[in-house]
Amino acid sequence: MAARSDTTRRLAVLIDADNASSKIADGLFEEIAKIGEASVRRVYGDFSTTRSKGWVETLARHAIVPQQQFPYTIGKNASDITLVIDAMDLLHSGRFDGFCLVSSDSDFTRLASRIREQGVDVFGFGEQKTPESFRQACRRFIYTENLLPERADPDRTTDAPATKPLARKEEATRLLLRVIAQMDSEDGWINLGGFGKQILNLAPDFDPRTYGFKKLSDLVRSTKEFEVRTPPGGSVEIREAPKAPARPAAKRPARRRTAAKPE
Repeated sequence: MAARSDTTRRLAVLIDADNASSKIADGLFEEIAKIGEASVRRVYGDFSTTRSKGWVETLARHAIVPQQQFPYTIGKNASDITLVIDAMDLLHSGRFDGFCLVSSDSDFTRLASRIREQGVDVFGFGEQKTPESFRQACRRFIYTENLLPERADPDRTTDAPATKPLARKEEATRLLLRVIAQMDSEDGWINLGGFGKQILNLAPDFDPRTYGFKKLSDLVRSTKEFEVRTPPGGSVEIREAPKAPARPAAKRPARRRTAAKPE
């Protein structure tokens, strides 16, 4: 891979128009900007159909280059094949630090795996229905439902989640407890940043927004299963909260035996 003079990741963004809604475009590129620079922006589909028409209206706003692909045979997705060919060409150019594959199609599982075998990061973007095989093949997978503007909850109270949850918080709690049990420390305290990285190693699709929280620290606090502290001059640390000792069962009073009556 070519040497870089800066630390910004150069990314290739490849969008499957048949499996991604144009409604995510604004949120998608805001999310990608947190990862690096979207140097290549391409969307693949048959834009002569109404199904992909929404992407046509977003091309100029995000400088996306459309890759028109007419279906040569009914039932065959020529767009997927074109996307894969382009991805491999871009990979072997050695100019990119990462790929953003935008699709909910499991057909891209092998492509994601092949890119990562080359030592290049893959960031997947798709709906919750995306098969686990594709999600696990990516270094990180972001649910596109989390990128929609309508996720904001207008009825939110101070202690309520920041957005409408896509999944129950209990699912996140089980994952968080499993991860912290795998991490060793002398006093039990774990750096929150390292904790977050370990979570993504185990579950690439983990995202606090899925459970209604913008930040991992807010989600951790809400579970009531962890203690949180910020040492002077340090970063946030957490540890599993000690379990309250089980209260002994109350003893029943002994039944008094009554003396047998004489006959």
